[in-house]
Amino acid sequence: MKVDVLVAEIGSTTTVVNAFFGIHTDSPKFIGQGQAPTTVFEGGDVRNGLKGAIDDLAKNLGVNSIDYNDFFATSSAAGGLKMTVHGLVYDMTAKAAKEAALGAGAVIHKVTAGKLRRTDLKEIKDISPNIILIAGGVDYGERDTAIYNAELIAGLNLGIPVIYAGNIENIEEIKLIFEDTNYKLYIVDNVYPKIDYLNIEPTRCVIQNVFEEHITNAPGMEHIKELVNGYITPTPGAVMEASKLLRKNIGDLMVIDVGGATTDIHSVTEGNDGISRILVNPEPIAKRSVEGDLGVYVNMRNIVNTIGKEKLQEELIDIDLDEIIENYLPIPKTKEQITLVERLTKEAVLRATKRHAGIIRSIYSTSGKNKVAEGKDLTEVRYIVGTGGALTRLPNRVEIMKEIPKNNKNKELLFPKETVKILVDNKYIMASLGVLSKKYEDAALKLMLKSLNFKEEASCIRD
Repeated sequence: MKVDVLVAEIGSTTTVVNAFFGIHTDSPKFIGQGQAPTTVFEGGDVRNGLKGAIDDLAKNLGVNSIDYNDFFATSSAAGGLKMTVHGLVYDMTAKAAKEAALGAGAVIHKVTAGKLRRTDLKEIKDISPNIILIAGGVDYGERDTAIYNAELIAGLNLGIPVIYAGNIENIEEIKLIFEDTNYKLYIVDNVYPKIDYLNIEPTRCVIQNVFEEHITNAPGMEHIKELVNGYITPTPGAVMEASKLLRKNIGDLMVIDVGGATTDIHSVTEGNDGISRILVNPEPIAKRSVEGDLGVYVNMRNIVNTIGKEKLQEELIDIDLDEIIENYLPIPKTKEQITLVERLTKEAVLRATKRHAGIIRSIYSTSGKNKVAEGKDLTEVRYIVGTGGALTRLPNRVEIMKEIPKNNKNKELLFPKETVKILVDNKYIMASLGVLSKKYEDAALKLMLKSLNFKEEASCIRD
């Protein structure tokens, strides 16, 4: 059987392959899915996992083999895209650089502000990042810190890509520093070119391109390019691409993915004009946050302890909490197991949203009491989209997401309003559609709206 496009989502434990047909028509279709263990730890060769997923897809479709015109991939295997980020002042350049890296789908292992120290350099070597991002100084402002940091990083001889996204005046100096080293240098526009202005999209784009170009350097990923003839994107970066495409067509939104190890939130919104006038520091339009302690499988016990085991048992009086925890499964099967996972998912959703969203605070000065806003403003979000295993499969997934605006009783948190609408990525294909949109944007949008069961009138969809 021949399909138009295959998209493989290569995770650390599972590889999923999604098949699409009719990409060049007005009615593209998602026709099936296959999955298999990634096998990233079996000699570092992901080809076995990909072959297994494709074989499973063929079995599910009732055919002997699968052929295709395009084959794209997203990947978070081998620990994802590891990055370290180094800026000047945390609330300015370091934060801007971090937002760019996260939005591209990177896993940030270290962020520094100011001049690097010997302990920082040791930690960078121990992390063994896939990419290093250096920023610092507004254009035509402070120069020395970025140059100092670049010289120290060059001396580590890590032989990985380095992106410079700092003061424009440093460009020639940075080129000279890395000229005779084993690094590949990428120069991009300053992430923080002037006070209170973030310019993270150019850096985000370069990070994704660097990931694809240098993917063979990541452990366990050296064979991907042999298997695909199209784009390779970090999985979280693909979800961000899908989120931005959706926002362009239906309005401001946030996307929540509760996974086994982390809870990721992507929001795409400019926020409210009134809030922006009292915002202490600028925020990106497209923002991603990763909560590494809020996974409902790997970090199950952490969430249980966060709620409080006794309190949790009081809430879930009809289940034997100790027994379920002792025999906890990655995918719940019984009613009691599902009940516990739903409660943990609710906790992960609410805590991750609180960390992602901003807050309004009162400050006192000689002129009296004033209000300021800090963090991301979600008050103009029209849709909350659930993706990932938990929020696409649990029976009460919609009710869980409806709890978000209710948990803002004092109206101090910059949460979505109670009029927000809940959508679910029912086919669990958002990441695949994000990478698909790079070549087939119209088809990706149509497929996304189908997966979300988006029923609003055509007048609600933007041109």
